[in-house]
Amino acid sequence: MDTPPRTVQANGISLAYRVWGPQDAEPLVLLHARGADGADWADIAPALAAGPRRVYAPDLRGHGRSDWPGGYAYETMRDDIHAFLAALGIHRADVVGHSLGGAVAYLLAQHSPGLVRRLVLEDVPAPFPLDPPRPAAERPGGDLPYDWAMILATDEQRNAPNPMWWDHMGRIAMPTLLIGGGPGSPIPQEQIAALAELLPGARHITVDAGHLVHEARPEEFLAAVAEFLSPAGRTPS
Repeated sequence: MDTPPRTVQANGISLAYRVWGPQDAEPLVLLHARGADGADWADIAPALAAGPRRVYAPDLRGHGRSDWPGGYAYETMRDDIHAFLAALGIHRADVVGHSLGGAVAYLLAQHSPGLVRRLVLEDVPAPFPLDPPRPAAERPGGDLPYDWAMILATDEQRNAPNPMWWDHMGRIAMPTLLIGGGPGSPIPQEQIAALAELLPGARHITVDAGHLVHEARPEEFLAAVAEFLSPAGRTPS
């Protein structure tokens, strides 16, 4: 197991990442939620790596040890991950995304469907405009583990998503698992259901854990993901 952070140049910036598992195993990429970083997956990554899989957990731009360069469009984060995979010589991978990381994951799957073998979206809302809009956030005091400009930029996009994100959902034809956090989550669960209905052959399960499914109910999360990523789970139901 190899967990110390590394860095790679991708899309003109430095991206930090952690890695677990055998080097020659099938790659699995974990994309964290807003305000977190790749270390958010540290408690469950070893179990996923035991597949065996080579598990990569990058810090998205504006988070953790990756560069904080500004330019926080969701599409730019998508391009970062595309370039990240290219820099590591990864031509196809399974991708798991939580919240913001899930949005980056589905944009990657839309844009480069040949790159994503299977897709897992953990408590990821459909890209519908917020009504009422999310109010302007107030910056907390002290040092932050993320760029405050990223918060402002992603709030703006969450309030008014690019309509193309929804229009292009039909491009996501690879096997997809959607995991909702149930009534305790701030994410409208009907949006996850709407996403599942739109994606061809998608599976939709609910784990009553709130928004942080993999943290609050790791055993159930791991069981669902491991079954979905197994050879028996590769054919969409």
